[in-house]
Amino acid sequence: MALPADYDHDLGHPAPPLHHDGPWTLQEVLAMPEDLSQRVELVDGALLVSPLGTGQHQLLVGDCYTALRMACPPDYEAMPGVNVGLSQGRMLIPDFTVNAAGFRGLLLPAQDLLLAGEVLSPSTRLQDLTLKKQLYAEAGVPFYLVVDPRGGEPVATLFELDGVDYVESARSDGGVLKLERPFPVTIELSR
Repeated sequence: MALPADYDHDLGHPAPPLHHDGPWTLQEVLAMPEDLSQRVELVDGALLVSPLGTGQHQLLVGDCYTALRMACPPDYEAMPGVNVGLSQGRMLIPDFTVNAAGFRGLLLPAQDLLLAGEVLSPSTRLQDLTLKKQLYAEAGVPFYLVVDPRGGEPVATLFELDGVDYVESARSDGGVLKLERPFPVTIELSR
């Protein structure tokens, strides 16, 4: 999704009004002041607001991001928490991504994603497993990695796009996820 030519995120923008009439636009969401205590995503004019995860959540994000970053082929890079622009003015913020190398902007186009990753938390679990999974599939993101910390040992599941839906292609065993696709990588999950 393209932003207006005169849009400059670095100039700073006034905070949105506490009361907002009608659906939100991508430009309005991107104009919000940065708030490092929560994530604000946009789907069909509605805001999806969630707090940042627990310490365990952040460790798992770090485990995945670091392993993916170290294993990325030269034409890709791993990034934590980047704004991803989808069709129809939608914007999601995955916990980590693998995307085409060289992105340095504010809104990564979904077509540049190789993999989107989410670590489940109580406030986002349902969205991550249903809505976001569906939106990433509709956008044609080839891989979706989900880490579930619930229970004694975190479980990571890699889904691969097969037509219009994701199918499970790999699952961690003993807290370790070994992948051959989209590229060889081993992710050891914090306990």
